[in-house]
Amino acid sequence: MNLSLVWDIFTKILDICFVWIAFYYILKNVKNNIKMVLIVKGVILILIVKLLSDWLDLYTVGVILEYAIQWGPLAIIVIFQPEIRSVLESLGRTQLLGRHKILTVDEREKVVYEIMRAVEYLRKNRIGALIVIEREISLEEYIRNSTKIYADLSDSLLESIFFPNSPLHDGGVIIQGDRITCAGAVFKTSMNPDISKRLGTRHRAGLGIAEESDAIALIVSEETGRLSIAVDSRLHYNLEIDQFRMMLIDELKPKMEVFFEADESDGEEE
Repeated sequence: MNLSLVWDIFTKILDICFVWIAFYYILKNVKNNIKMVLIVKGVILILIVKLLSDWLDLYTVGVILEYAIQWGPLAIIVIFQPEIRSVLESLGRTQLLGRHKILTVDEREKVVYEIMRAVEYLRKNRIGALIVIEREISLEEYIRNSTKIYADLSDSLLESIFFPNSPLHDGGVIIQGDRITCAGAVFKTSMNPDISKRLGTRHRAGLGIAEESDAIALIVSEETGRLSIAVDSRLHYNLEIDQFRMMLIDELKPKMEVFFEADESDGEEE
């Protein structure tokens, strides 16, 4: 096997890897955008109907669908431009090798401890709060337009920020690693039609950032003191304090640690 043949095989493997990585990140971001999911479902439905029309020799339906397929991509780009832009922005913000600080076990426990102390205080005193924890996808877009803090995470600081008379009370806090990066952040609200109309802007903003990124959004209701977590495009509403804590701990675990734990549990069952 000569060198040119080895190089040719290597470039083909590299080419396939790049294509699969691109597909992975596109599908990952499409999954987190409800409207883009509807677009994909619509395209698949049109293709299925087109195949059926060709198989059953439905001439009129076939002609209409041919026009739809021919001009459909242009129509999708024009009509759904905001959603397509959102997916591309998410891809641009994603760091392939990660950018956030990897917390040690002790640091992670301290983060959970400080957040839970603050959450318990806010819940008991009916003080609304939105705490967003950045993970792989950068939230620099929101940090840039908010009030910078760059302080060590502590329950007293979180309580001060969300105190009703504080000028930053209505915005969200963004945490990077074990530090509070900013406060007063304003997030895009979710347009998910399945959300209860009783939920206010704070819950919709939390779900909105969870739909367009992999961040963890912790929400304390100002009216009821109920606790919720928005993550992976889902809103987990009205959690018990222990459920809230356990879910926060699980979501903060590095992906590799979760993977190894799953392998260990499978081995024990066997």
